[in-house]
Amino acid sequence: MFETFALQIPVIGVSAERFVVLLLAAFAGGMFGASVGALPSFVFTGFVVLLGETAGTVIRQLEGVDLVTAGELGTGITGSIGFGPFVGPHIVFAAGVAASAYAGKNAEFDVDGKNILHAFGTRPDVLAIGGVFGVLGLLIARISSGIGLPLDGVALSVMTTALIARLAFDYPLIGTPAGDGYLDMTPFEKGTLRGDGSDRLAVEPWLPQQYEWASVSAIGLAAGILGGWAWLVTGSFFLGYGISAASLLFLQLGVENFPVTHHITLGGSSFAAVAAPMVGGSEPLILVAAAVGGLVGALLGEVTQRVVYSHSGTHVDPPAMSITIYSLILGVLFLLGVIPNAAYLGL
Repeated sequence: MFETFALQIPVIGVSAERFVVLLLAAFAGGMFGASVGALPSFVFTGFVVLLGETAGTVIRQLEGVDLVTAGELGTGITGSIGFGPFVGPHIVFAAGVAASAYAGKNAEFDVDGKNILHAFGTRPDVLAIGGVFGVLGLLIARISSGIGLPLDGVALSVMTTALIARLAFDYPLIGTPAGDGYLDMTPFEKGTLRGDGSDRLAVEPWLPQQYEWASVSAIGLAAGILGGWAWLVTGSFFLGYGISAASLLFLQLGVENFPVTHHITLGGSSFAAVAAPMVGGSEPLILVAAAVGGLVGALLGEVTQRVVYSHSGTHVDPPAMSITIYSLILGVLFLLGVIPNAAYLGL
């Protein structure tokens, strides 16, 4: 029996024993995500990533500390906990999204399928849904990494599980635009209803305070520069991401007009790292590249929310879609030899 557990699982890249442990942890993490809700669980992600990246950065500054050891400490907290079964967004956030999708079709709940702020407590059926999607999220991320896809497997998993939830709970995969195409937000601006007897808007932007092209571009430039600056002074790709994710506590608490920026700060740090050797280490040019990365992340988030999010009845995460797309672009360009590195992808 123990010899069987020592066997490696193909593609996943771990022993059978560790694989069983990961599945159990992912199921529990999914239950946790459904219990506390999608956005609250992602706030936990932010704080844990912030802790892990800060720990690694501080230890690297201490004299006499081996850099490999310091890096392993920061990476261990970030990778194993922040992006692992406990609070990894592909597990807990994905589970919370699926729980809301399930509740949106269940007359026992008074919860909209797009509501990612809602905590479901201890309902066994909802927790079971969360557990299943937690395992699914783990598998998608692990398999994408195992087969060598040149992208962010966590973001891909968050996006894919949300689309699967739409199909599983009988929502339109993309939906039908009410205006002049998928990018048209004027039905929202006019207050046009769906016409199905409900009071739901025909087009529902992801963030009513963050959908106009000019405002999206402005926050993209600003947060991108800050993400690049964080990388420049600490070497951490995810410190800015952690700050952005943790800041969503204020969105959860109802602070009006609060922006969502983790896909932007990660774009900034990634583009900064790619540009650094190309511009000879020039710090002003590195921050220009970071601004471009933030702008790309912000605009991709807006395009994807208009196409995929706004016209159906559940949450498909625009930041996850944005990160998936630009990480794939960076990964492919690196493999083609066009850019000198693939940022945080480890290719």
